[in-house]
Amino acid sequence: MSRETPATILVVEDESSILRGLLDVLAFHGHAPEGVERGDVGLERALAGDHDLAILDVMLPGASGFEICEKLRAEKPELPILMLTARGSEEDILQGFRCGADDYVTKPFSIAELMARVEALLRRAEPRAPEAAAAPFQIGGWNIDPGDLCARRGEREVELTRRELEMLTLFASEAGRIVSRRRLLREVWNYPNPERVETRSVDMAIVKLRRKLAPDDARSSSPIETVRGEGYRVFP
Repeated sequence: MSRETPATILVVEDESSILRGLLDVLAFHGHAPEGVERGDVGLERALAGDHDLAILDVMLPGASGFEICEKLRAEKPELPILMLTARGSEEDILQGFRCGADDYVTKPFSIAELMARVEALLRRAEPRAPEAAAAPFQIGGWNIDPGDLCARRGEREVELTRRELEMLTLFASEAGRIVSRRRLLREVWNYPNPERVETRSVDMAIVKLRRKLAPDDARSSSPIETVRGEGYRVFP
C-alpha cells in the first residue's frame, strides 16, 4: 500500500514476545508501531495519540481489550480497531463487534493473514473525496437511509455502521442473487486477495446485522438468507 507517511499503529499486548514480534513485523512492512503491555496504559495512549490503527489483545491487565475498544469507539469513532485474541468462540467474536471492533484475528495466526487485515483496515480509513448521499432503498420491509445510517420499519429504527450499510447496499444491488463471502471481503472489507484470507468476519457481521434487523413478529423472517456453501442472498 502506498502512503506518504508511515501508518502509526498502537499495539496493546501483554505477552512480551508476541508484542516484540508484532512490532518488528509492522516496522518491517513500513509502519510506525508503538507497543504497550497494559490495557489501562494502552487506553490512555490511544485517547491521547493520533494513531491510524489500534491492535488490541482481549485479555490484558488494567483493562480488557473489550473495554478499550468500547471507550475508543465512543471517543474516536473513525479509528480502525483490530482485535487480537486467543478466544475464538462465536460469542467472544460478537462481543468484540458489539464493542466496535472492525475486524479480529484469532491466535495462532500467520503473518500474511495479520498483515492482510492491517492493510485492509488502513485502506478503509484513507480519506476519500466527498460523495453525494445515496438514495434510500428497501430490503425486506426495511427502509434503509444511507444519509443518516439508519434502517426504519414502521415505528422501529436502528442505527447502522458504515460497514453494515455497505453490506446492505451490495445486497440491494444484487437483490435475489447470491453474494459470495469472497465478494463481501473484496468489496466491503477491502481485501485485495480474499481467497488467501481465512476469516469468519463476514459471518459474524451478518449475525450482528440479522440481530439488528430481527423480525418484530413471528410471521416474518430475516431478510438475509444464507445459501450454504455459497454466500448470502437478500430479496427486496
